[in-house]
Amino acid sequence: MDANFIIGLGAEVMWVIVKLTAPVLGFGLAVGLLVSLFQATTQIQEQTLSFVPKIAAVIVALLVFGPWMLTTLLDFSQHILGNLNAFIQ
Repeated sequence: MDANFIIGLGAEVMWVIVKLTAPVLGFGLAVGLLVSLFQATTQIQEQTLSFVPKIAAVIVALLVFGPWMLTTLLDFSQHILGNLNAFIQ
């Protein structure tokens, strides 16, 4: 196991993390932007108004993208565990 192998594995781990978190963060960001525009337009500055829709959006994103996220994570885990002998040498 050399340094290039470990760097490549680290890069693959980072890419999987980005792929798994992007849909949930994207939904939360989009809903947060819409709520902020609504608050600026109506001049309602209630703190809880910004959190509840974001939480709901994250839950919806997890329900929609959950199976894909689980499949991606399982594929990566099977890839790592399937090539376990390459890590030992």
